[in-house]
Amino acid sequence: MKLYYHPLSGHSHRARLFLSLLAIEHELVPIDLANKEHKEARFLRLNPFGQLPVLDDGGTIICDSNAILVYLAKKTERTDWLPEDPKGAAVIQRWLSVAAGQIAHGPAQARLINVFKAPYRPEEVIARSHAILTLIEAALEDRTWIAAAHPTIADVALYSYVARAPEGDVNIEQYSNIRLWLNRVETLPGFVDFQKTPVGLAA
Repeated sequence: MKLYYHPLSGHSHRARLFLSLLAIEHELVPIDLANKEHKEARFLRLNPFGQLPVLDDGGTIICDSNAILVYLAKKTERTDWLPEDPKGAAVIQRWLSVAAGQIAHGPAQARLINVFKAPYRPEEVIARSHAILTLIEAALEDRTWIAAAHPTIADVALYSYVARAPEGDVNIEQYSNIRLWLNRVETLPGFVDFQKTPVGLAA
């Protein structure tokens, strides 16, 4: 398998992390975002949306980080990471939607301001970040993992941007349940770290 990615992209890290947790051999193909390589015709043939990451599994092309998580879990028949029962699958989908919605428009955008100079309003995205982190903190009050009694792709989908929220000036010190959960993810066999950037509160 090949994973087209950028080391500072949380979406890319999400896919890379799951490949590593599943111990799947893969080749990392870096894409230069600064020089807009993701908008060149060669890359657009892989993903017309011009976004990372992209997984190439022997010619089967999977775009979108959450779709990659689902594909890998299904391909490897890992029902522990992605349950097959209706309720279990629905709970996972709920958190995948959070990752694509509130996380993307909260901690991810806050971080983009400092890492890539994105033109978002800090007061808006930081407020959105704390709103969703408060909900995740409450969801973890009486459980070890976000969607089941064991880690699932929901945990993988949420991890990267929550872990690097301080890079977007989002302080996570007050979220004790989240910090314990982050530590649990980081001790999973096969865990691979998301490249740190000394900006925001992490500077």
